[in-house]
Amino acid sequence: MKKIIFSISAAALLAFSCTNGTASTPDSQEQESPNMELTASKAVQTNAGDDQLKGEGKPVKLTKQDFLEKVMNYEKNQSEWVYEGDLPALIDFYADWCGPCRQAAPILEELAKEYEGKIHIYKIDTEKEKELAAVFGIQGIPAFLFVPQNGKPTMSSGIARTQEETKAMFKQMIDEILLGKEKNNS
Repeated sequence: MKKIIFSISAAALLAFSCTNGTASTPDSQEQESPNMELTASKAVQTNAGDDQLKGEGKPVKLTKQDFLEKVMNYEKNQSEWVYEGDLPALIDFYADWCGPCRQAAPILEELAKEYEGKIHIYKIDTEKEKELAAVFGIQGIPAFLFVPQNGKPTMSSGIARTQEETKAMFKQMIDEILLGKEKNNS
């Protein structure tokens, strides 16, 4: 497990040494569960989280436990990447205080509606889910993990200069990495 975490951390560190929207491939991935207010009953919180995990055209916040169930159980599968999801996923590692993260948020909301039923868009608050951020070696945010249905995930960091360029960047990566569409050369 230590070798895997070290390898993932090293790959992620290299990927995040620049925040210019470039992509790289790490060896594993994590997710965070919905950000929910504390309730008196854990059962109420679990049910609310289950409802929110359906997405319904919106990005879904994940906890470590949700990540282990919906994306990859790195505690059980320590030596290889095994995706648990039913659709490809885009995972946003963010923090509330991060300006570029706040700029990416409405774009990801638009994309969640546009790609509803084709991909999942998940969000992981790196301030609340520090273990997930550490497993992926997140050094800079925003960071995005593109998880295809089959194969290894690809990490990307940063956003483009404008909202239009950022959305175009996300759409290209979703189409190519997650949906396997060929790059349009026109």
